[in-house]
Amino acid sequence: MTKKSKPGGGKGTRVGPTGGQRLLKQRLESKRIRKPSSRAWLERQINDPYVAAAQREGFRSRAAYKLTEIDDRYKFLKPGQRVVDLGAAPGGWSQIAAARVRSQPTQSAKDTGKFGQVVAIDYLGVEAIPGVEILELDFMDESAPGLLKGLLRDGGADVVLSDMAAPTTGHTGTDHLRIMGLAEAAAAFACEVLSPGGTFLSKVFQGGTEKDLLDLLKRSFATVRHVKPPASRAESAELYVLATGFRGRNT
Repeated sequence: MTKKSKPGGGKGTRVGPTGGQRLLKQRLESKRIRKPSSRAWLERQINDPYVAAAQREGFRSRAAYKLTEIDDRYKFLKPGQRVVDLGAAPGGWSQIAAARVRSQPTQSAKDTGKFGQVVAIDYLGVEAIPGVEILELDFMDESAPGLLKGLLRDGGADVVLSDMAAPTTGHTGTDHLRIMGLAEAAAAFACEVLSPGGTFLSKVFQGGTEKDLLDLLKRSFATVRHVKPPASRAESAELYVLATGFRGRNT
């Protein structure tokens, strides 16, 4: 691990988010940031151990640790699976999925014959990721579901991930409705493409998963739970709904 000197000459250890030691607090030096909200956001980013770890370990975003922590606990990403990543930019979740389902042509994948597949979509550009097929398109475009199915091996998936979030308005009620609309669209798509036993993971907001979404998931999956991984900031209203054991399209 890398060590840095404190201003007073002592030493402090810089560690990843799972370590027991604290990341050295850094101060924002720029005085050109005038808005308190902007300054607070930058200070939070600078002092966030997950941001530092993501930069150190080559992940596109701190969100990679959210998927890592959820999958470490519930173990739904397995070699050979087909994964769809909705709202993939900048690509942190796709990086984790590609590694865990072995969608890259590694020797271990060749030896076992278990090649996974990761298909990602976002209207924002995503730089190429080894083992990931990227579709630059808004998932809410009417052509998106068909194009995704066309890319998937056998036209189906084993896992559907959604970290989609609409631009915030600052109005809690409106923001909640927007993100729940995306979650419902993602769930409907998951029920179209998932194979029996499949998994759906989607971002929602605290304040209660809407009844229609919860009813659909409980009817279509064996287990439905809410999850807030350690990498999700405690003060954030962000929450994830994890549905496992897809029952099939005839439910």
